[in-house]
Amino acid sequence: MLLADEARGYFDEFGRAERDTLDAMTRVMFSCESLKVTTRLMHVIAWLLTQRAVDAGELPALDALDPSRRLGVAPETDEASFGVMPVAAQGLITASIDLYRRVERLDSAQGEEAPVIVSPARTMLDRLAHAF
Repeated sequence: MLLADEARGYFDEFGRAERDTLDAMTRVMFSCESLKVTTRLMHVIAWLLTQRAVDAGELPALDALDPSRRLGVAPETDEASFGVMPVAAQGLITASIDLYRRVERLDSAQGEEAPVIVSPARTMLDRLAHAF
């Protein structure tokens, strides 16, 4: 939530001075990047709220696996656009991408069966039991 608040504060208020110094095309890219950051963060927040609902018992875990409750697809930031953004915007873009990717890994791990770990000691005891 802190990152979402920082992004809102920057793109709505504090970044205006930097945005106004950019040429027209770069200002359009700046606006597009602000929407991409917002989209990433809103998808993450929605996913986290779903997880909270599951943990609170308000939503069955299987319902959280429904595609409509999974992490939404977020647009990519291309390097050319990223390179012309002000430094503060680059920091927010990078932070939103990093957070989104971490949550994406968590989301993709949901619903997968946990690997069965076989104890070497248990294997040896089973072999000994069958031998005698």
